[in-house]
Amino acid sequence: MSSEIVLDIETKNTFMDVGGHNPEKLDISFIGIYDYARDGYLGFWEEDFKDLWPLLSSAERVIGFNLKGFDYPVMAKHFSDIWKIPTLDLMEEFERITGFRIKLDSLAQATLGRGKSGSGLDAVKFWADGELEKLKEYCLQDVRVTKDLYEYVRDKSEVFYHDKWSGEKRRIPLVITNAPKKEAGNLRLF
Repeated sequence: MSSEIVLDIETKNTFMDVGGHNPEKLDISFIGIYDYARDGYLGFWEEDFKDLWPLLSSAERVIGFNLKGFDYPVMAKHFSDIWKIPTLDLMEEFERITGFRIKLDSLAQATLGRGKSGSGLDAVKFWADGELEKLKEYCLQDVRVTKDLYEYVRDKSEVFYHDKWSGEKRRIPLVITNAPKKEAGNLRLF
C-alpha cells in the first residue's frame, strides 16, 4: 500500500496583505491532504498541525501543485524539515518539460475536463468571514483535483493544456516515476 500524500494549503492572507510576493510571510488557515495509506481525505487547522506532521514525515512522497514555490515556503515556519520530504511537484514537472508555468485549473480543465471550484482568494475570504466549512471544502476540492490529475498522469504518462496563443489543446508526455524510498532519519516539526 502506498504511503503517498497529496497536499494543498490555504492561507489567511494574500501577497497584497504582506507587501509583495513573499510566501514565507503568509499564514496558513487550513491544510488538506489525501492519504493513500488511509484512502481518505483529512483536514488540519493550525491546532492540528502536530497530528499532520507524523503523516508527512513518514510519507514515501508528498504530491502537490506548486508545493515548492508556494505551499512549502508558507509551511516552513511550522514544519522546519518540510524541504527534506520526498516531493513530487506537478507544476515543477510540467515546467521542466515545457519551459513555462501553468495553473492547476488550466491543466485539470484540459486533462480531466473539470477543474477547481474557485480561486485562492475565495479561501482567504472564507477565512476572513469565518466560513470555515466552506474553506475546508474548497481546500479539499483542490486536493481532489490534484489527486485526480496526478493519477491521470501516473497512469497515462501524459497531460494536456490549451495553448494560450492558438487555443489548441496540446498533449505533453509526462512520466511519473515511483516514489523514492525514504531514508532513515529524524524529521522535526518546528
